Amino acid sequence: MAPNETGDELVFFVNGKKVVEKDVDPETTLLTYLRRKLGLCGTKLGCGEGGCGACTVMISKYDPFRKKILHHTANACLFPVCALHHVAVTTVEGIGNTKSRLHPAQERIAKSHGSQCGFCTPGIVMSMYTLLRNKPEPKMEDIEDAFQGNLCRCTGYRPILEGYRTFAKDLNCCGRVANGTGCCRSERENSMNGGCCGGKANGPGCCMNGKEDNVTMMSSSLFNPSEFQPLDPTQEPIFPPELMTQSNKQQKQLCFKGERVMWIQPTTLKELVALKSQYPNARLVVGNTEVGIEMRLKNMLYPVIIAPAWISEMNAVQHTETGVTFGAACTLSSVEEVLRKAVAELPSYKTEVFQAVLEQLRWFAGPQIRNVAALGGNIMTASPISDLNPVLMASGSKLTLVSNEGKRTITMDEKFFTGYRKTIVKPEEILLSVEIPYSKKGEYFSAFKQASRREDDIAIVTCGMRVLFQDGTSRVEEIKLSYGGMAPTTVLALKTCQELTGRDWNEKLLQDACRLLAGEMDLSPSAPGGMVDFRRTLTLSFFFKFYLTVLQKLSKNHNGTNNLCDPVPSNYMSATELFHKDPIANAQLFQEVPKGQAVEDMVGRPLMHVSAAKQACGEAVYCDDIPHYENELYLTLVTSTKAHAKILSIDASEAQSVPGFVCFVSAKDVPGSNITGIANDETVFAEDVVTCIGHIIGGVLADTQEHSRRAAKAVKIKYEELKPIVTIQEAIEKQSFLKSIKRINKGDVKKGFEESDHILEGEMYLGGQEHFYLETHCTVAVPKGEDGEMELFVSTQNPMKTQEFTASALGVPSNRVVVRVKRMGGGFGGKETRNTILTTAVAVAAFKTGRPVRCMLDRDEDMLISGGRHPFLGRYKVGFMKNGKVKSLEVSYYSNGGNSVDLSYGVMDRALLHLDNSYNIPNVSSVGIVCKTNLPSNTAFRGFGGPQGMMIAECWMSDLARKCGLPPEEVRKLNLYNEGDLTHFNQKLEGFTLRRCWDECLSSSSYHARKKLIEEFNKQNRWKKRGMCIIPTKFGISFTIPFLNQAGALVHVYTDGSVLLTHGGTEMGQGLHTKMIQVASRSLGIPTSKIYISETSTNTVPNTSPTAASVSTDINGMAVHNACQTILKRLEPIKQSNPKGSWEDWIKAAYENCVSLSATGFYRIPDVGYDFETNEGKPFCYFSYGVACSEVEIDCLTGDHKNIRTDIVMDVGTSLNPAIDIGQIEGAFVQGLGLFTMEELRYSPEGNLYTRGPGMYKIPAFGDIPTEFYVSLLRDCPNSKAVYSSKAVGEPPLFLSASVFYAIKDAIYSARKDSGVTEPFRLDSPATPERIRNACVDIFTKMCPSAEPGTFKPWSVRV
Repeated sequence: MAPNETGDELVFFVNGKKVVEKDVDPETTLLTYLRRKLGLCGTKLGCGEGGCGACTVMISKYDPFRKKILHHTANACLFPVCALHHVAVTTVEGIGNTKSRLHPAQERIAKSHGSQCGFCTPGIVMSMYTLLRNKPEPKMEDIEDAFQGNLCRCTGYRPILEGYRTFAKDLNCCGRVANGTGCCRSERENSMNGGCCGGKANGPGCCMNGKEDNVTMMSSSLFNPSEFQPLDPTQEPIFPPELMTQSNKQQKQLCFKGERVMWIQPTTLKELVALKSQYPNARLVVGNTEVGIEMRLKNMLYPVIIAPAWISEMNAVQHTETGVTFGAACTLSSVEEVLRKAVAELPSYKTEVFQAVLEQLRWFAGPQIRNVAALGGNIMTASPISDLNPVLMASGSKLTLVSNEGKRTITMDEKFFTGYRKTIVKPEEILLSVEIPYSKKGEYFSAFKQASRREDDIAIVTCGMRVLFQDGTSRVEEIKLSYGGMAPTTVLALKTCQELTGRDWNEKLLQDACRLLAGEMDLSPSAPGGMVDFRRTLTLSFFFKFYLTVLQKLSKNHNGTNNLCDPVPSNYMSATELFHKDPIANAQLFQEVPKGQAVEDMVGRPLMHVSAAKQACGEAVYCDDIPHYENELYLTLVTSTKAHAKILSIDASEAQSVPGFVCFVSAKDVPGSNITGIANDETVFAEDVVTCIGHIIGGVLADTQEHSRRAAKAVKIKYEELKPIVTIQEAIEKQSFLKSIKRINKGDVKKGFEESDHILEGEMYLGGQEHFYLETHCTVAVPKGEDGEMELFVSTQNPMKTQEFTASALGVPSNRVVVRVKRMGGGFGGKETRNTILTTAVAVAAFKTGRPVRCMLDRDEDMLISGGRHPFLGRYKVGFMKNGKVKSLEVSYYSNGGNSVDLSYGVMDRALLHLDNSYNIPNVSSVGIVCKTNLPSNTAFRGFGGPQGMMIAECWMSDLARKCGLPPEEVRKLNLYNEGDLTHFNQKLEGFTLRRCWDECLSSSSYHARKKLIEEFNKQNRWKKRGMCIIPTKFGISFTIPFLNQAGALVHVYTDGSVLLTHGGTEMGQGLHTKMIQVASRSLGIPTSKIYISETSTNTVPNTSPTAASVSTDINGMAVHNACQTILKRLEPIKQSNPKGSWEDWIKAAYENCVSLSATGFYRIPDVGYDFETNEGKPFCYFSYGVACSEVEIDCLTGDHKNIRTDIVMDVGTSLNPAIDIGQIEGAFVQGLGLFTMEELRYSPEGNLYTRGPGMYKIPAFGDIPTEFYVSLLRDCPNSKAVYSSKAVGEPPLFLSASVFYAIKDAIYSARKDSGVTEPFRLDSPATPERIRNACVDIFTKMCPSAEPGTFKPWSVRV
């Protein structure tokens, strides 16, 4: 029964068009097929592991088992093309476009400002579209759940939810029609307006604070939902009728052969069993969510893949006497649907296990994965941290196995898993079905999971717990405690369970159980995954939660005879609550444009991002969307696997045998200079020595990405290892520092300490951060064939350096190299210099072969080689008075710079210039030292050292307030600067609006009233605690290198009156092009529709500064304004001779009178420049200010936290575009939330990065933003120093999320107080669940003492 040799036909539909494929490679994913074969580039590659949702598409098929058409989302990056037979695929291009009409799901995300860089937008649109196809009137909760598998790094999610909320049928309040005029708005939101006139108008005609003379109008509607076109479900494309008729016909077995893999899709169980005995090592694949990742990221190869998706027995669901049996190919979503129905219909005592499975599925990956991943796959993958296996094991679920020998049924118990990812299932056997049992009366079941992030995250520890009591008693008859994440397999705590059987469910049992579990669930201190103390504590905390939950149910069920067991103390009740989500609420307030502003003058209005509609339709072109050239090659980098070593040999011979291989490039192929980097301390390709894991050694060129990837893995490199320096600590011990050490000193520190009442010393560590722009680094290099010319399409914030470094590597002058940037899918500083390590390599390859070369890094490569935010260690000594007034500060900052200088000096400079945050410190002595280590060079990241400098200031500020026993908000306010004060670097503060922001934030957040409520809450709850904190920020605006504060612009006016605008800034989602069009529109006095920006390029505006440091609008805006003024001056005589004429008339006349209609503009920021030696000069043009107040709730048992509410008041001058500015504030805040509470880069002691993708590295998701999120732009604060009185907004708000970190610290204090611990404690950043839990010391943490450092080798180290 060998599959036929000719190869079968694959038939499927894409956007309504039929596709028939003869020879399809089983290794091809749907994403590759859509982008390469069909040229549908709207679907994006963000991570390649199903973790970001950028590649989300809708899959529709007719289900013969249920007799209906099913629509679901899936990740195209994992979906095998072979699994598409008789399936219809809908991509973002198939639902609407800008040429005919946008689908409402596209229109609403664009108009509500939910698309910034736009790279994640198509995936989010498709998640929403699929939800609307299944539920045209969704609830708000459905909308939030639909996005569990989608990430966005720009927006902070709020505007996406806000725009899509208009589809929800449970719209809060009066439907929020205009969200302003006449909207009832809840009382809670009115407090935003400081009272205001009841918030009724809350927009036009609202008095704000009741002063008659205050004519400022405040508005809260960034978009008008009444303009949205309605959703009409009847207009959706129909399911291809051909596929309906196909389903009745008998399917035949399919077989597809690729270069390395054969895919077989049998149609009957008999065929399947026969195939499995023929190929016992074949993998069964349903969703490909595990095998797809193994083959791509873990280098595994499975030559035979069998797809059992069509086999009816494996998809069947049966309700039996004892439980519900699911076929092993049932998807997790379908399991969820069946169990949800069962829970609703059956008596609750029967569905204890089902409820636990549902609770685990609720946080199980994202919907795109749950929709395709099979229950059987989850069991057979045998992952030690599977969320379901502990539940199945504790409940004693039954598995039915089938083979040629027949069937056998086994119980999933402690014998099922035999070792890491191994089970007792024999190679020729197939898992046919799984029975999840009903629970009985007197039986209780719970499941718990703790991860770094709530949504779409793998567990740290997960468990299933079951207890059965003797009839009518509280005596344990049977108990099963199963854990994941505590061993190489899912385990049962057998000893503990034996000991507890026959015991009464009381306090004594609890104590014994914890003691036994602490012994039985032990972990070696160097266990893989690290977090050993946390994991051990969680096993006890989970049991405690289970104990309380069961106690509660016992006392409920035996309400008559309550003598069975002690009641749960009321302050313990909240420990048993499962996580529930509150409905979101938010408001954004900004100042309306002044009365009488011309209608076509768009400055100050919430104009939509100019590319938003294109982005929502998948039409926006990013670097990798550029169509392939005829003879293009693909490059894959070959990078070092050692942190510090000599290269002994490089052998590429094996790579040559890979099909499609062209050549290997390395240092000897560089035609110009191999020396590169900002400080000329890097190489294009490493020659003799590698100084970090991920150091680029060479590159492999081949005809396709798949071939070049395979060939790159075949390149063999021999090393002689040298001792690496990985951490800041090691660098300090070995004195491995970059040579320039900066200091800022002011006043007399010694005298200051002598005069102080108290002196505090301490230190704080801040971890780094990965940029996680959704679009990884990408370059396409096109050699022009004459005089060394080359054209480069690059995703970069820095066209000038990219041009310069490429020219140097190619050995040609800069005038032969053109760098073009249309847009980036996010940048955040990560593309300011580090894109050049890829671009120079690609350019050298293109030069060598004379052919166009493309490379877009995979997410794991990008995270490994491109560096991130600098980790910092701050040591401080602060002297202060009894009332909290700071007198003197001594501080040393150490940063981990990595293996080259890059921008580390600039980052440290900015950290030192922000060591005061917003506080007036009379005497300062500071030093900043950059450590040189064997990690990939760290680089610019939004805030550029500022957040690290300010974080350490807030650390000593909060310690100091505790020491004085005073409320922290009072101590902070006491130390704030005043107008006219001098900073520690002797710059005078002018236009200092921070105190206004502070007072407004205190009142709009009802700080004092809520503080009382929090104290009350903490008295009543032992295991849940709330905390609140208010934090100011002051951020200096300018490049600290003075000559970078310059910009150019080029304006062409064509004879039809249209204007082509070019300037030196690049667009990465921050709305720079949108603002520049607004500026040009006001300058020229013409509507924005007449102005267009195509791209940024080195041949239109030369020598541009990087788009960074938040100043791009300031400098490019002025340059654009100046260019426009030049043109207006030339038009003046023409206007005078025809004052009534239109713009078009004047331009035509100018052309006919031979007046030049093209002008350049230039601008430099006047008199900035600072000298560290003398502490003189002015480093910043001006400052941006803001204040945030945040409230959180922590779970003291698991370390989980939720962000309850945040209020932000930000001074952005007179906003050019409130929608974009508020988008920047929210986006920066949420990125900071990641930095301070979730995102943790983890390295081995040898300097190997473990966290190389969204699977291990968690950025905030939709569910992590504050439930109530209020942003208000300070009114009446024009800024004379920038274009049209605006202010910089990109980086300043990021630090405001420190308010969340210190609110968490506040909550932990309360938890420690209940344990009788009151002394100060150190909390390093990020405040992950691990750090929060370990800081909440209690009986459970004491039962899991830490191993002595130095007695073991840890799995990961703090770099």
